[in-house]
Amino acid sequence: MDVVALGELLIDFTENGTSAQDNKLFEANPGGAPCNVLAMLQKLGHQTAFIGKVGQDAFGRLLVDAVKEQGIDTTGVRYDDNVHTTLAFVQTAADGDRDFSFYRNPGADMMLTADEVDLSLVRNAKIFHFGSLSMTDKICENATKHAIAAAKEAGVLISFDPNLRKPLWKSMDDAKEKISWGLSQCDILKISDDEIEFMTGEKDIKTGVKKLIDEYHIPFICATMGKNGSMAFFDGHIVEAAPFLRDDTVETTGAGDTFCACLLHDVLEHGINDRKDDGVKKMLTFANAAASLITTRKGALRVMPEKGEVEAVIK
Repeated sequence: MDVVALGELLIDFTENGTSAQDNKLFEANPGGAPCNVLAMLQKLGHQTAFIGKVGQDAFGRLLVDAVKEQGIDTTGVRYDDNVHTTLAFVQTAADGDRDFSFYRNPGADMMLTADEVDLSLVRNAKIFHFGSLSMTDKICENATKHAIAAAKEAGVLISFDPNLRKPLWKSMDDAKEKISWGLSQCDILKISDDEIEFMTGEKDIKTGVKKLIDEYHIPFICATMGKNGSMAFFDGHIVEAAPFLRDDTVETTGAGDTFCACLLHDVLEHGINDRKDDGVKKMLTFANAAASLITTRKGALRVMPEKGEVEAVIK
């Protein structure tokens, strides 16, 4: 496998108009950041696999079917007979930004145990990708750490996206501690401007990332800044790329995941060492364009853009 990801697989209920009775309608979109990343990587021609857990219920079966449709290997997916699949209701503001209401107390994704992790998938990957939500509970935290230990032992590159969702943490101190551990493990980091401020106290991206590099020595960092584009930090270099602002944005669900997939696609092709500024600038531009496309669509996992669509946006 090119990329194996571990984490949450859930239903994103996104707004989709109103009924004849003027009630809001919600569409059940397959989601979860790690699988969104894998879905985009599949579009870019890579072989991927997912490790996680869903409930033995209608939503769990819907999710696994949707993941299989994208070509993602699901041999690492487990079912829980007692805990339901996690659900998230996404309220969308006029500018496309989102507010999440989670039904995950607990959710099946939190119940993945270390013994249930398929380590053969992890050891045979080129990149292992994870986020912080698989560390919100001790059970799935142990599974995550078990997988990362196996990945490191096998020389697999580690990719981390904090993907901070404040309502899912018992406390912000707990969130900071677990994200800090993730930062200490990764070779590749995709992090948002809000997460940089949360972890460093710095609003300025460059100052905040310098703190992260000084503390965690991460070789390759990409910072996403929404409508302000993105930056990459590597070997003492800083490269910036402008955003692709659109008038047809519907919602921003999956934009960061799409960007992350394009980053991993580029790393699979060119690595993280001895990178040149112009090559990294092309990567950021492609990732920004792809992320802009996903904001014009509801959901993420099933509607990732084709490579040709992204190239057309850039042109």
